[in-house]
Parts: sequence; structure tokens; C-alpha cells
Amino acid sequence: MRYMLLLYGDEKLGENISPEEWQAIIEAHNAFTKEAVERGMNPSGEALHPVAAAKTVRYENGKPILTTDGPFAETKEQLGGFYLIDCASEAEALEMASKLPMSVGSVEVRPAIEF
Repeated sequence: MRYMLLLYGDEKLGENISPEEWQAIIEAHNAFTKEAVERGMNPSGEALHPVAAAKTVRYENGKPILTTDGPFAETKEQLGGFYLIDCASEAEALEMASKLPMSVGSVEVRPAIEF
């Protein structure tokens, strides 16, 4: 089964990170991806631009009615990226989520519907 690992954190915490700190974060994510590949999880994923770059299309009665800037969610954490991995079980997906290089924030683990 495929699982989506949604990475949430406070974007403002990344504003003052040095290039060396960013490089360490990138290397940690590369190590995570390498393990997922080695375990046959067929990982895919992306980092996302800040929430200020987002647009939201709202629907009513099956039709788009409004496009606005940002998601305007009242939270302290924003979706910063995601991984999609194949896992044998929810336990394995949770194990991999616990290995993500996150110093603060959260990871939502959600099974994907197979069509």
C-alpha cells in the first residue's frame, strides 16, 4: 500500500538557516530517500514553495467559484513537502515517518487510495 507522508512545520523557522544548515537538511533527506529506495518503497516526493506562493480554488455545487491567494489555514504549521512511499503496513509507514529529519513540526501519515 502507498502512504503519503505530509511534512508540516513553521516556515518562519527556516528564514534564518545558514547555507551549511540547509545542506545538512538536504543530505538528511537524501539519506532518507536512499533508505526508502533500498527497502523497495519506490519513493517520490517534493519540497514545496512557501504557502505565500499557493492559490486555493474553492468549489460549490461541483463548480469552481473563487480563486484566492494562499490556503489561509489558521495554523502555525504549513505543508512544506511530501513523500509517497510503498509500504507493507501502516507500521512500516510510521517507522519511516519517524526517520524523517524533522527538528520541529509534524508528519501526517495517510494511506493513499488505489484506483
